Amino acid sequence: MARYRKTFLFLLEMAAVIVLAFLLVSAFGRTVQNLGESMSPTIKNDDKVLIDSLIYRMKDPKRNDIVVFTPSGNLNARYSIKRIIGLPGDKIQVKNGALYVNDEMYSDVINTENMDDSGLAQYEIHLSENEYFVLGDNRNNSEDSRYETIGNVKPESIVGKVWFNVTPGNFGLME
Repeated sequence: MARYRKTFLFLLEMAAVIVLAFLLVSAFGRTVQNLGESMSPTIKNDDKVLIDSLIYRMKDPKRNDIVVFTPSGNLNARYSIKRIIGLPGDKIQVKNGALYVNDEMYSDVINTENMDDSGLAQYEIHLSENEYFVLGDNRNNSEDSRYETIGNVKPESIVGKVWFNVTPGNFGLME
């Protein structure tokens, strides 16, 4: 009888470990491959990154977070990776190649070039209470919120926050 009890406890512990491992991998180990140069040099073409898909259930995205989302909420589209620049309620505009957030020139956390194409942001964009404005780090080679194909990103389109690059040569935590 004791042997059956030990076997049962062992199987129960194994099941708990498997469930816990599955939950951790689902939350923090989901891998997404970057396609294109729009996030270069931060994330290069073909880099694989891990995303935290739970963080935005506990708190709202912040400015400069690098997020994975489905463009225009299209669940059949490939994932896109961009940096959040504008938060709900912000005003965004690109004037003479420079980015303005709430009428102040934006100070990027990375070195970026002036933008050659303002796109929709040539006119002031007012974000609603459930929209984010995203840009690629490679501003002159990025399809982002400046264009209708991406537009402003809704919270329900955001899959998660990029937190780790698992690509050899670019391996490490993401800022």
